[in-house]
Amino acid sequence: MMALDIQNGLALIGGELRASARLVIEDGKLVAVEDVTAQPADQVIDLKGGWLLPGFVDTQVNGGGGVLFNDQPSAAGVAAIAAAHAQFGTTALMPTLISDSVEAVAAALDAVDDAIAQGVAGVVGVHIEGPFINPARKGIHSEERLRLLDDATIALLTAKRRGVVMLTLAPELASAEQIAALAAAGVVLSAGHTNASYEQALHGFDHGITGVTHLFNAMTPLQHRAPGVVGAALDRDDVFCGLIVDGVHVAPAAVRLACRVKGADRLMLVTDAMPGVGNGGQPFMLDGRPIYVRDGKCTDAAGTLAGSGLDMASALRNTLAMTGLPVAQVSAMASATPAAYLGLAEHMGRLAVGQAADFVVLDAEMAVQQTWIGGTCRYSAASE
Repeated sequence: MMALDIQNGLALIGGELRASARLVIEDGKLVAVEDVTAQPADQVIDLKGGWLLPGFVDTQVNGGGGVLFNDQPSAAGVAAIAAAHAQFGTTALMPTLISDSVEAVAAALDAVDDAIAQGVAGVVGVHIEGPFINPARKGIHSEERLRLLDDATIALLTAKRRGVVMLTLAPELASAEQIAALAAAGVVLSAGHTNASYEQALHGFDHGITGVTHLFNAMTPLQHRAPGVVGAALDRDDVFCGLIVDGVHVAPAAVRLACRVKGADRLMLVTDAMPGVGNGGQPFMLDGRPIYVRDGKCTDAAGTLAGSGLDMASALRNTLAMTGLPVAQVSAMASATPAAYLGLAEHMGRLAVGQAADFVVLDAEMAVQQTWIGGTCRYSAASE
């Protein structure tokens, strides 16, 4: 058991901001929150006017630290990605496979299983983004990789796994029975890279799709006579929406509108991060094509967006700056809401008794100083 005193800043604990608190941690969980007393704690965190927030939960992480998950679908590759994102306050993530072969999908599922079995900190499941998407909205995904769902791939995706399995698919290219079968088996479904109409999107939501991958991007837009996937996602109060707030993927006005319509309990910040995150923004290869990183923007030679150079701490700062929302609300978008979407709300996403002791220490400018996962400090800026 460890007693950790938090002082001289603001800590978001149990959904409330506190100027000080003693966190009692045992077996990786927060077991009590007490007032600071004269009795010495095991450790003191001086926030120096900064913040302590629940650790960030990122449902879409293609890579980091120079590693692309597609290229290194192994426990070692997953560990490198997780370590890179821990520098930016991410305490739980879903390594994300960009559309690839069925064999690659199997390798990705096994890699995350292996990583969780080996105790790699911060890995809670795997996100398979395609290849069951619409070529008309493929974005950077290679068209030759795309395919339709079949019984064999559904069996692969629904096999028992150690972590959460999330799948992005185009709802118009899957039957209601296929969507329902995946959802019934516990696969977390998201509509993305889709050319669906408003009605087709609603049909998908009615049969088990609960989220939308990077709202606004790679989907039918909101038009006044054809609301599209964007309109369907905004119209349904029960649908979660991922949002890439990097100033490139979505305009600030659209970010503000999405926040007003969906609210903090259904809008979740995602990075869609590529290998340059935690690697100084170095260029990388994707399906044999060079991807260039300029000012955090990842594109191929033709200018097509290829993920992002965003990290979760930057997403938090950007959202605060663009919306003017309170820190507690934006923090929820980065932590509690994605945890709820993944079905992990009982275990993580809020710094509360009974939950994982996952939190991030930020300075007054919201730059990450420490990242704690399961009661262990996994990153400290002071040690760099």
